[in-house]
Amino acid sequence: MITEFRARSRLRQIQLCLGGAVSVVLVALEGLNAPYPPVALATTVSGMLCLAALVVPHRLFVRYALVATAVSCALTLVETGLPRRPENTPGLVELSVLLWLITRAVRRCSPLTATLLPAAPALAAVLLPLRIAERSENLNSAVGVIVACVPFMVVLGLCLRLYDALRAREREALLQTQRLEHARELHDFVAHHVTAIVAQTKAARFTAAAGHTQSPEDLDQMLAHIERAGSQALGSMRAMVSSLRDPAAPAATSPTGGLAGLKALIRDFSAAGPTAELTLDPRLTDRPLPPEITTAVHRVVQESLTNVRKHAAGAGRVEVRVTLCPGDPEQLEVSVADDGRGGAEAGGGAWNGGGYGLVGLTERIERAGGRFTTGPRDGGGWHVLAVLPLDSV
Repeated sequence: MITEFRARSRLRQIQLCLGGAVSVVLVALEGLNAPYPPVALATTVSGMLCLAALVVPHRLFVRYALVATAVSCALTLVETGLPRRPENTPGLVELSVLLWLITRAVRRCSPLTATLLPAAPALAAVLLPLRIAERSENLNSAVGVIVACVPFMVVLGLCLRLYDALRAREREALLQTQRLEHARELHDFVAHHVTAIVAQTKAARFTAAAGHTQSPEDLDQMLAHIERAGSQALGSMRAMVSSLRDPAAPAATSPTGGLAGLKALIRDFSAAGPTAELTLDPRLTDRPLPPEITTAVHRVVQESLTNVRKHAAGAGRVEVRVTLCPGDPEQLEVSVADDGRGGAEAGGGAWNGGGYGLVGLTERIERAGGRFTTGPRDGGGWHVLAVLPLDSV
Protein backbone atom coordinates (compact mmCIF):
# COMPACT_ATOMS: atom_id res chain seq x y z
CA MET A 1 0.00 0.00 0.00
CA ILE A 2 2.84 2.41 0.78
CA THR A 3 4.44 1.67 -2.60
CA GLU A 4 1.14 2.25 -4.38
CA PHE A 5 0.67 5.51 -2.46
CA ARG A 6 4.12 6.78 -3.45
CA ALA A 7 3.50 5.84 -7.07
CA ARG A 8 0.47 8.14 -7.27
CA SER A 9 0.60 11.77 -8.33
CA ARG A 10 1.10 14.50 -5.76
CA LEU A 11 -2.50 15.68 -6.16
CA ARG A 12 -3.81 12.17 -5.61
CA GLN A 13 -1.64 11.78 -2.51
CA ILE A 14 -3.06 15.01 -1.06
CA GLN A 15 -6.61 13.84 -1.78
CA LEU A 16 -6.00 10.51 -0.05
CA CYS A 17 -4.44 12.23 2.99
CA LEU A 18 -7.40 14.62 3.27
CA GLY A 19 -9.84 11.73 2.94
CA GLY A 20 -8.03 9.80 5.65
CA ALA A 21 -7.97 12.82 7.98
CA VAL A 22 -11.70 13.43 7.48
CA SER A 23 -12.44 9.75 8.18
CA VAL A 24 -10.44 9.85 11.43
CA VAL A 25 -12.29 12.99 12.56
CA LEU A 26 -15.68 11.44 11.74
CA VAL A 27 -14.80 8.29 13.66
CA ALA A 28 -13.88 10.40 16.71
CA LEU A 29 -17.11 12.42 16.46
CA GLU A 30 -19.22 9.26 16.17
CA GLY A 31 -17.44 7.91 19.25
CA LEU A 32 -18.49 10.99 21.21
CA ASN A 33 -22.11 10.08 20.43
CA ALA A 34 -21.89 7.19 22.92
CA PRO A 35 -23.47 7.89 26.33
CA TYR A 36 -20.56 6.52 28.39
CA PRO A 37 -16.90 7.66 28.08
CA PRO A 38 -15.54 4.08 28.05
CA VAL A 39 -17.96 3.17 25.26
CA ALA A 40 -17.03 6.35 23.35
CA LEU A 41 -13.36 5.40 23.59
CA ALA A 42 -14.09 1.82 22.54
CA THR A 43 -16.16 3.04 19.55
CA THR A 44 -13.32 5.29 18.46
CA VAL A 45 -10.75 2.51 18.82
CA SER A 46 -12.95 0.08 16.88
CA GLY A 47 -13.35 2.57 14.03
CA MET A 48 -9.61 3.32 13.96
CA LEU A 49 -8.78 -0.39 13.81
CA CYS A 50 -11.09 -0.81 10.83
CA LEU A 51 -9.47 2.15 9.05
CA ALA A 52 -6.03 0.72 9.81
CA ALA A 53 -7.03 -2.68 8.40
CA LEU A 54 -8.10 -0.97 5.18
CA VAL A 55 -4.73 0.70 4.54
CA VAL A 56 -2.11 -1.61 6.07
CA PRO A 57 0.35 -3.48 3.78
CA HIS A 58 -0.92 -6.71 2.30
CA ARG A 59 1.21 -8.92 4.55
CA LEU A 60 -0.58 -7.47 7.62
CA PHE A 61 -4.06 -7.24 6.15
CA VAL A 62 -5.50 -10.58 7.31
CA ARG A 63 -4.28 -10.07 10.89
CA TYR A 64 -5.60 -6.50 11.13
CA ALA A 65 -8.92 -7.39 9.46
CA LEU A 66 -9.60 -10.22 11.91
CA VAL A 67 -8.68 -8.08 14.92
CA ALA A 68 -10.77 -5.14 13.71
CA THR A 69 -13.86 -7.25 13.00
CA ALA A 70 -13.50 -9.12 16.31
CA VAL A 71 -13.33 -5.82 18.25
CA SER A 72 -16.32 -4.46 16.29
CA CYS A 73 -18.44 -7.52 16.97
CA ALA A 74 -17.45 -7.56 20.65
CA LEU A 75 -18.33 -3.88 21.04
CA THR A 76 -21.72 -4.44 19.38
CA LEU A 77 -22.54 -7.33 21.72
CA VAL A 78 -21.48 -5.31 24.77
CA GLU A 79 -23.59 -2.29 23.74
CA THR A 80 -26.71 -4.42 23.25
CA GLY A 81 -26.66 -5.15 27.00
CA LEU A 82 -26.20 -1.54 28.16
CA PRO A 83 -29.15 0.45 29.53
CA ARG A 84 -28.15 3.46 27.41
CA ARG A 85 -26.94 3.32 23.82
CA PRO A 86 -26.31 5.78 20.97
CA GLU A 87 -29.57 7.27 19.73
CA ASN A 88 -28.79 8.18 16.09
CA THR A 89 -25.72 6.49 14.61
CA PRO A 90 -24.00 3.15 15.33
CA GLY A 91 -20.84 4.26 13.48
CA LEU A 92 -21.44 4.85 9.78
CA VAL A 93 -17.75 5.30 8.95
CA GLU A 94 -16.93 2.00 10.61
CA LEU A 95 -19.80 0.37 8.71
CA SER A 96 -18.52 1.69 5.38
CA VAL A 97 -14.98 0.54 6.12
CA LEU A 98 -16.18 -2.96 7.07
CA LEU A 99 -17.88 -3.25 3.69
CA TRP A 100 -14.69 -2.11 1.93
CA LEU A 101 -12.73 -4.73 3.88
CA ILE A 102 -14.87 -7.35 2.12
CA THR A 103 -13.87 -5.92 -1.26
CA ARG A 104 -10.19 -5.76 -0.40
CA ALA A 105 -10.18 -9.34 0.89
CA VAL A 106 -11.78 -10.65 -2.30
CA ARG A 107 -9.50 -8.54 -4.51
CA ARG A 108 -6.11 -9.06 -2.89
CA CYS A 109 -6.07 -12.31 -0.93
CA SER A 110 -5.42 -15.86 -2.08
CA PRO A 111 -8.47 -17.81 -3.31
CA LEU A 112 -8.94 -19.68 -0.03
CA THR A 113 -8.53 -16.58 2.13
CA ALA A 114 -10.71 -14.55 -0.24
CA THR A 115 -13.45 -17.14 0.24
CA LEU A 116 -13.36 -17.31 4.06
CA LEU A 117 -12.15 -13.91 5.29
CA PRO A 118 -15.02 -11.71 3.96
CA ALA A 119 -17.43 -13.51 6.30
CA ALA A 120 -15.89 -11.74 9.33
CA PRO A 121 -16.37 -8.10 8.22
CA ALA A 122 -19.74 -9.03 6.69
CA LEU A 123 -20.96 -10.34 10.09
CA ALA A 124 -19.62 -7.27 11.89
CA ALA A 125 -21.39 -4.96 9.40
CA VAL A 126 -24.73 -6.77 9.72
CA LEU A 127 -24.58 -6.63 13.54
CA LEU A 128 -23.54 -2.97 13.71
CA PRO A 129 -27.09 -1.47 13.65
CA LEU A 130 -27.84 -3.29 16.92
CA ARG A 131 -25.86 -0.56 18.71
CA ILE A 132 -28.72 1.94 18.23
CA ALA A 133 -30.97 2.48 21.24
CA GLU A 134 -34.38 2.64 19.55
CA ARG A 135 -35.17 -0.47 17.53
CA SER A 136 -37.85 0.94 15.25
CA GLU A 137 -39.16 -0.52 12.02
CA ASN A 138 -36.26 1.22 10.24
CA LEU A 139 -33.79 -1.12 11.93
CA ASN A 140 -34.93 -4.08 9.88
CA SER A 141 -34.67 -1.98 6.75
CA ALA A 142 -31.13 -0.90 7.64
CA VAL A 143 -30.09 -4.50 8.26
CA GLY A 144 -31.66 -5.50 4.94
CA VAL A 145 -29.75 -2.80 3.07
CA ILE A 146 -26.48 -3.91 4.66
CA VAL A 147 -27.17 -7.56 3.82
CA ALA A 148 -27.83 -6.52 0.21
CA CYS A 149 -24.57 -4.54 0.12
CA VAL A 150 -22.46 -7.54 1.11
CA PRO A 151 -22.82 -9.48 -2.19
CA PHE A 152 -22.38 -6.22 -4.09
CA MET A 153 -19.02 -5.63 -2.38
CA VAL A 154 -18.03 -9.24 -3.13
CA VAL A 155 -18.86 -8.79 -6.81
CA LEU A 156 -16.95 -5.50 -6.83
CA GLY A 157 -13.92 -7.26 -5.36
CA LEU A 158 -14.14 -10.00 -8.00
CA CYS A 159 -14.31 -7.40 -10.78
CA LEU A 160 -11.27 -5.58 -9.40
CA ARG A 161 -9.44 -8.91 -9.01
CA LEU A 162 -10.13 -9.74 -12.66
CA TYR A 163 -9.03 -6.25 -13.70
CA ASP A 164 -5.76 -6.65 -11.79
CA ALA A 165 -5.14 -10.03 -13.43
CA LEU A 166 -5.74 -8.59 -16.89
CA ARG A 167 -3.41 -5.67 -16.19
CA ALA A 168 -0.69 -8.01 -14.92
CA ARG A 169 -1.08 -10.19 -18.01
CA GLU A 170 -0.87 -7.19 -20.33
CA ARG A 171 2.17 -5.88 -18.46
CA GLU A 172 3.91 -9.26 -18.73
CA ALA A 173 3.08 -9.47 -22.44
CA LEU A 174 4.51 -5.99 -22.95
CA LEU A 175 7.68 -6.88 -21.05
CA GLN A 176 8.05 -10.08 -23.07
CA THR A 177 7.66 -8.12 -26.31
CA GLN A 178 10.28 -5.64 -25.15
CA ARG A 179 12.67 -8.45 -24.17
CA LEU A 180 12.30 -10.09 -27.58
CA GLU A 181 12.80 -6.76 -29.35
CA HIS A 182 15.94 -5.99 -27.35
CA ALA A 183 17.25 -9.51 -27.97
CA ARG A 184 16.74 -9.07 -31.71
CA GLU A 185 18.39 -5.65 -31.69
CA LEU A 186 21.41 -6.95 -29.79
CA HIS A 187 21.79 -9.90 -32.10
CA ASP A 188 21.24 -7.93 -35.30
CA PHE A 189 23.82 -5.26 -34.53
CA VAL A 190 26.35 -6.47 -31.98
CA ALA A 191 26.59 -10.06 -33.22
CA HIS A 192 27.10 -8.83 -36.78
CA HIS A 193 30.08 -6.66 -35.85
CA VAL A 194 31.57 -9.18 -33.43
CA THR A 195 31.34 -11.87 -36.11
CA ALA A 196 33.31 -9.59 -38.43
CA ILE A 197 36.01 -9.18 -35.77
CA VAL A 198 36.21 -12.96 -35.25
CA ALA A 199 36.37 -13.65 -38.98
CA GLN A 200 39.11 -11.10 -39.58
CA THR A 201 41.11 -12.33 -36.59
CA LYS A 202 40.87 -15.92 -37.81
CA ALA A 203 42.07 -14.80 -41.23
CA ALA A 204 45.08 -13.08 -39.68
CA ARG A 205 45.94 -16.16 -37.58
CA PHE A 206 45.55 -18.47 -40.58
CA THR A 207 47.86 -16.30 -42.64
CA ALA A 208 50.46 -16.25 -39.86
CA ALA A 209 50.19 -20.01 -39.28
CA ALA A 210 50.72 -20.67 -43.00
CA GLY A 211 54.03 -18.83 -42.83
CA HIS A 212 53.02 -16.01 -45.15
CA THR A 213 54.75 -12.77 -44.41
CA GLN A 214 52.41 -9.81 -44.50
CA SER A 215 53.51 -6.36 -45.47
CA PRO A 216 53.02 -3.57 -42.97
CA GLU A 217 50.36 -2.10 -45.26
CA ASP A 218 48.35 -5.33 -45.38
CA LEU A 219 48.65 -5.80 -41.62
CA ASP A 220 47.61 -2.22 -40.98
CA GLN A 221 44.60 -2.62 -43.28
CA MET A 222 43.51 -5.80 -41.52
CA LEU A 223 43.85 -4.22 -38.09
CA ALA A 224 41.93 -1.18 -39.36
CA HIS A 225 39.03 -3.47 -40.37
CA ILE A 226 39.05 -5.06 -36.91
CA GLU A 227 39.19 -1.66 -35.24
CA ARG A 228 36.27 -0.38 -37.32
CA ALA A 229 34.15 -3.45 -36.56
CA GLY A 230 34.93 -3.09 -32.84
CA SER A 231 33.99 0.58 -32.92
CA GLN A 232 30.73 -0.25 -34.67
CA ALA A 233 29.94 -2.94 -32.07
CA LEU A 234 30.66 -0.47 -29.27
CA GLY A 235 28.47 2.15 -30.94
CA SER A 236 25.62 -0.34 -31.25
CA MET A 237 25.94 -1.26 -27.58
CA ARG A 238 25.88 2.39 -26.57
CA ALA A 239 22.81 2.96 -28.74
CA MET A 240 21.03 0.03 -27.10
CA VAL A 241 21.95 1.26 -23.60
CA SER A 242 20.70 4.73 -24.51
CA SER A 243 17.43 3.29 -25.77
CA LEU A 244 16.96 1.22 -22.58
CA ARG A 245 17.75 4.15 -20.29
CA ASP A 246 15.29 6.44 -22.12
CA PRO A 247 12.42 4.40 -23.60
CA ALA A 248 10.80 7.58 -24.96
CA ALA A 249 13.82 8.28 -27.16
CA PRO A 250 13.86 6.85 -30.69
CA ALA A 251 15.90 3.72 -31.14
CA ALA A 252 19.36 4.84 -32.18
CA THR A 253 20.09 1.40 -33.60
CA SER A 254 17.51 1.65 -36.38
CA PRO A 255 19.06 1.88 -39.84
CA THR A 256 18.89 5.32 -41.39
CA GLY A 257 18.77 6.38 -45.00
CA GLY A 258 16.20 3.75 -46.02
CA LEU A 259 17.40 1.06 -48.40
CA ALA A 260 20.39 3.20 -49.38
CA GLY A 261 22.03 2.10 -46.11
CA LEU A 262 22.45 -1.38 -47.62
CA LYS A 263 25.28 -0.08 -49.80
CA ALA A 264 27.47 0.70 -46.78
CA LEU A 265 26.63 -2.70 -45.28
CA ILE A 266 27.66 -4.49 -48.49
CA ARG A 267 30.82 -2.40 -48.78
CA ASP A 268 31.94 -3.18 -45.23
CA PHE A 269 31.25 -6.88 -45.71
CA SER A 270 33.18 -7.07 -48.99
CA ALA A 271 36.18 -5.31 -47.44
CA ALA A 272 36.82 -8.21 -45.05
CA GLY A 273 35.08 -11.19 -46.59
CA PRO A 274 33.77 -12.66 -49.83
CA THR A 275 32.71 -10.25 -52.56
CA ALA A 276 29.10 -9.15 -52.16
CA GLU A 277 27.04 -7.60 -54.94
CA LEU A 278 23.89 -5.58 -54.33
CA THR A 279 21.05 -5.35 -56.83
CA LEU A 280 18.53 -2.69 -55.81
CA ASP A 281 15.36 -2.26 -57.86
CA PRO A 282 15.33 1.28 -59.35
CA ARG A 283 11.60 1.50 -58.62
CA LEU A 284 12.41 1.43 -54.90
CA THR A 285 14.86 4.32 -55.02
CA ASP A 286 12.27 7.09 -54.80
CA ARG A 287 9.43 5.10 -53.29
CA PRO A 288 8.74 5.96 -49.63
CA LEU A 289 8.79 2.87 -47.43
CA PRO A 290 7.66 2.61 -43.81
CA PRO A 291 10.38 2.18 -41.17
CA GLU A 292 9.30 -1.38 -40.30
CA ILE A 293 9.85 -2.47 -43.91
CA THR A 294 13.28 -0.85 -44.32
CA THR A 295 14.33 -2.19 -40.91
CA ALA A 296 13.21 -5.71 -41.83
CA VAL A 297 15.11 -5.57 -45.15
CA HIS A 298 18.24 -4.33 -43.41
CA ARG A 299 18.02 -7.09 -40.79
CA VAL A 300 17.55 -9.84 -43.40
CA VAL A 301 20.63 -8.74 -45.34
CA GLN A 302 22.70 -8.16 -42.21
CA GLU A 303 21.89 -11.52 -40.62
CA SER A 304 22.43 -13.36 -43.90
CA LEU A 305 25.87 -11.80 -44.34
CA THR A 306 26.73 -12.66 -40.75
CA ASN A 307 25.81 -16.31 -41.38
CA VAL A 308 27.93 -16.32 -44.52
CA ARG A 309 30.92 -15.28 -42.42
CA LYS A 310 30.15 -17.94 -39.82
CA HIS A 311 29.13 -20.93 -41.88
CA ALA A 312 29.66 -20.55 -45.63
CA ALA A 313 33.08 -22.15 -45.93
CA GLY A 314 34.81 -21.31 -49.18
CA ALA A 315 32.24 -18.73 -50.25
CA GLY A 316 33.64 -16.42 -52.89
CA ARG A 317 30.55 -14.47 -53.93
CA VAL A 318 27.33 -13.32 -52.30
CA GLU A 319 24.38 -11.99 -54.28
CA VAL A 320 22.01 -9.59 -52.53
CA ARG A 321 18.85 -8.62 -54.39
CA VAL A 322 16.15 -6.23 -53.17
CA THR A 323 13.44 -5.97 -55.80
CA LEU A 324 9.72 -5.86 -56.35
CA CYS A 325 8.26 -9.30 -56.97
CA PRO A 326 7.72 -10.06 -60.66
CA GLY A 327 4.05 -9.60 -61.50
CA ASP A 328 3.20 -8.14 -58.08
CA PRO A 329 4.54 -4.63 -57.44
CA GLU A 330 2.97 -4.66 -53.97
CA GLN A 331 5.38 -7.36 -52.73
CA LEU A 332 9.00 -6.65 -51.84
CA GLU A 333 11.46 -9.52 -52.26
CA VAL A 334 14.77 -9.74 -50.42
CA SER A 335 17.13 -12.47 -51.60
CA VAL A 336 20.61 -13.33 -50.30
CA ALA A 337 22.48 -16.24 -51.88
CA ASP A 338 26.07 -17.47 -51.50
CA ASP A 339 28.17 -20.14 -53.20
CA GLY A 340 29.74 -21.57 -50.05
CA ARG A 341 29.80 -25.14 -48.77
CA GLY A 342 28.46 -24.68 -45.20
CA GLY A 343 24.92 -23.56 -45.96
CA ALA A 344 23.10 -26.59 -44.70
CA GLU A 345 24.99 -26.51 -41.41
CA ALA A 346 24.29 -22.81 -41.02
CA GLY A 347 20.61 -23.20 -41.51
CA GLY A 348 20.31 -26.31 -39.43
CA GLY A 349 22.31 -24.87 -36.56
CA ALA A 350 20.26 -21.69 -36.43
CA TRP A 351 16.99 -23.47 -36.52
CA ASN A 352 17.92 -26.22 -34.06
CA GLY A 353 19.13 -23.96 -31.30
CA GLY A 354 22.63 -23.07 -32.48
CA GLY A 355 21.60 -19.42 -32.81
CA TYR A 356 18.69 -17.01 -32.63
CA GLY A 357 19.29 -14.97 -35.78
CA LEU A 358 16.96 -16.83 -38.13
CA VAL A 359 14.37 -17.24 -35.39
CA GLY A 360 14.41 -13.48 -34.77
CA LEU A 361 14.17 -12.79 -38.50
CA THR A 362 11.18 -15.09 -38.84
CA GLU A 363 9.42 -13.30 -35.99
CA ARG A 364 10.20 -9.89 -37.46
CA ILE A 365 9.09 -10.78 -41.02
CA GLU A 366 5.90 -12.50 -39.89
CA ARG A 367 5.05 -9.53 -37.67
CA ALA A 368 5.28 -7.33 -40.78
CA GLY A 369 2.86 -9.69 -42.59
CA GLY A 370 5.48 -11.36 -44.78
CA ARG A 371 7.04 -14.79 -45.15
CA PHE A 372 10.59 -15.97 -44.64
CA THR A 373 12.30 -19.09 -46.01
CA THR A 374 15.84 -20.47 -46.06
CA GLY A 375 17.40 -23.49 -47.70
CA PRO A 376 20.20 -24.87 -49.89
CA ARG A 377 20.36 -23.58 -53.44
CA ASP A 378 20.90 -25.58 -56.58
CA GLY A 379 24.58 -25.91 -57.38
CA GLY A 380 25.72 -25.36 -53.79
CA GLY A 381 25.47 -22.59 -51.26
CA TRP A 382 22.60 -21.25 -49.22
CA HIS A 383 19.62 -19.07 -50.12
CA VAL A 384 17.65 -16.72 -47.86
CA LEU A 385 14.38 -15.28 -49.15
CA ALA A 386 12.01 -12.81 -47.48
CA VAL A 387 8.83 -11.44 -49.03
CA LEU A 388 7.24 -8.36 -47.48
CA PRO A 389 3.86 -6.80 -48.35
CA LEU A 390 3.73 -3.17 -49.46
CA ASP A 391 -0.06 -2.88 -49.55
CA SER A 392 -0.08 -0.28 -46.77
CA VAL A 393 2.62 1.91 -48.33
